[in-house]
Amino acid sequence: MDADLNAIRQFIKVADHQSFTVAATQLGITQSGISRAISRLEAQLGVKLLHRNTRSLSLTADGELFLSRVRPLISGLSDAQHEMQHHGNAPQGTLKVSAPSAFGRAILMPIVSELLESHPQLNIELVLTDRIVDIIDEGFDAVIRSGPVADARVIAKRLSPAHWVTVASAKYLARRGVPKCINELSEHNCLRVRLSSNGLINPWRFTDNGKPISIDVSGNLILDHGDPLVEAAVTGTGIVQLLTFFVRPYLADGRLQEVLSHNAPPPQPLTLLYPPSRQYSAKLTVFREALLSHWGDRSADR
Repeated sequence: MDADLNAIRQFIKVADHQSFTVAATQLGITQSGISRAISRLEAQLGVKLLHRNTRSLSLTADGELFLSRVRPLISGLSDAQHEMQHHGNAPQGTLKVSAPSAFGRAILMPIVSELLESHPQLNIELVLTDRIVDIIDEGFDAVIRSGPVADARVIAKRLSPAHWVTVASAKYLARRGVPKCINELSEHNCLRVRLSSNGLINPWRFTDNGKPISIDVSGNLILDHGDPLVEAAVTGTGIVQLLTFFVRPYLADGRLQEVLSHNAPPPQPLTLLYPPSRQYSAKLTVFREALLSHWGDRSADR
């Protein structure tokens, strides 16, 4: 039975990555060893699980069906093992977390500080990046992601969404006027961000007659991420559109003012993701509970 379970785990790893090479590297065994194990598994089941040739690998129809049946079983077994290993333990060791940079600085850092003070045996490695990391391949315990999520390998917990806001300083608005409608943005200096993921300038999002729209705006400053846009807006350079993580303190003290609030776009979904194998670990549990208590019960972030 142990050999069968190991073969099933190896099959799942190969199926996830569509690669014997990647699976072998992650499992620390040889490609030939995985190939033999899966061949034995196919012989035991009496079906072919994989289409294999020198250039490609894919699941057969039987392989797809078998994967859908065994994945939750193996995941449940791993969960039970982890629960027994970590039951009653104090949070300790290193928790590796990734989050969008603005969310990490504005929301996560206070949570992290509280956790480290409350749990002296806990270490946290926080990767603040707008790059979409691979939670499994890169060894993260948890990832916070904005936008839609489609990854069957992980557990997803919905967080409160983020909202877009279009803002400028009082100095700028006094000089150039307050835009009353989206079309008037063509008369303004709109500061923009070029996305690192595809090299394109990020369009601005709005709602027009109840429908979400994206428009291209123009201005004399383009930056590679959102942080400097705040400073440029505060100094009166132009209008910016950002998630409210960036600008909440500036709106609160009046350094920035919102414009076109009646055309505010739909909120941006935020989700906490983590591997099933981590869900019962003490270090993830305290982090998840702290995050959900701070950011899980709100319907808006402003």
